[in-house]
Amino acid sequence: MTGPEHYREAERLVSSLKTERGALYVEDGNEQVLAAAQVHATLALAAATAMSAPVDGESDSGLPVRDCTAWYEVAGVKPQPKGGDAR
Repeated sequence: MTGPEHYREAERLVSSLKTERGALYVEDGNEQVLAAAQVHATLALAAATAMSAPVDGESDSGLPVRDCTAWYEVAGVKPQPKGGDAR
C-alpha cells in the first residue's frame, strides 16, 4: 500500500464507526477496527513525513512526482513552490 492508500484506509475504517451525526461509536468489538485504523494512520504519517513538495518535476526526497501529487490530492491541498508565499 502507498502512503495515500493507508491514509484513505484509516479514514474508511474510522468512518465505518461513526454515527449519523458524525460521532465515533465505540462498543465491544470495535477495538480491532480502531487499532487497524491507527496502524494505517501511523503508516500514512510515516510516508508523509518522508516526502517533500515536488519542484520542477522533482521531489527533494527522491519520491516520484506522482507520489507527491497523490499526497496533495488526498490531503486536499495544493503544492507550494519553494520560496513561494504559503498564504
